[in-house]
Amino acid sequence: MHRELGAGLPEHAYAKALGLELKAAQLSFEREKRVPLEYRGEFLCDVFLDFVVGGSLVLEIKSVEHLAPIHHSQTLNYMRVSRIRVGLLVNFNVPVLKEGIRRKLL
Repeated sequence: MHRELGAGLPEHAYAKALGLELKAAQLSFEREKRVPLEYRGEFLCDVFLDFVVGGSLVLEIKSVEHLAPIHHSQTLNYMRVSRIRVGLLVNFNVPVLKEGIRRKLL
């Protein structure tokens, strides 16, 4: 997918293409999964995870010049609130996709 589309497109384009690829691979996934965020037992808001794959992987996608510390923190927080221990932070705005993939564990 990345080889065909290349770098520099908006995040939503990669999200849609990634959804098509996951579907073609017959992987179960949820896109823009809504997870309630609570603090001291009170509902604050819903957070939306880009993808949850197989119920056990948070897949957060970006299309930015460089991944910043906030992107890593965001992914870890999404993993924490969803109680999913494994995540991938993927930046599609790189020449070679493997350079943009970061694995996260809780």
